[in-house]
Amino acid sequence: MKLARTLAAAAAVATLSLGGSPIAFADDEPPADNAPCAKQQTKVDKAEDALAKVTAVFARQKDKLADAQAELAAAETDKEKAQAQKKVDFWTAKAAETKKEKKAQKQRLAKAQQRLADCEAENPSA
Repeated sequence: MKLARTLAAAAAVATLSLGGSPIAFADDEPPADNAPCAKQQTKVDKAEDALAKVTAVFARQKDKLADAQAELAAAETDKEKAQAQKKVDFWTAKAAETKKEKKAQKQRLAKAQQRLADCEAENPSA
């Protein structure tokens, strides 16, 4: 009985995946306007949004680093200095990681913009 149920489920999945029933997923839908470069435009928009998010995170981390450095400068005891130095080291490392992510995202955006420009050059009617 268990084998029959498993085979029936596998057959149903195979039927659906091979076109037995049209199932539309939100991520698989084409853009509303069927312009030739609509896909590239959506990728550029996504890359710009991602860059904005990374930039905001980087700015917050720089603020946290500045606060930690101010705390280190105001520390009086050795224990306070050690704790403040740990915070400075932590936020310095985080900011360095985010800086790399930001650089990579800028490159992704530049490539997406280049693909969009190439597509628009190929399809001047768009």
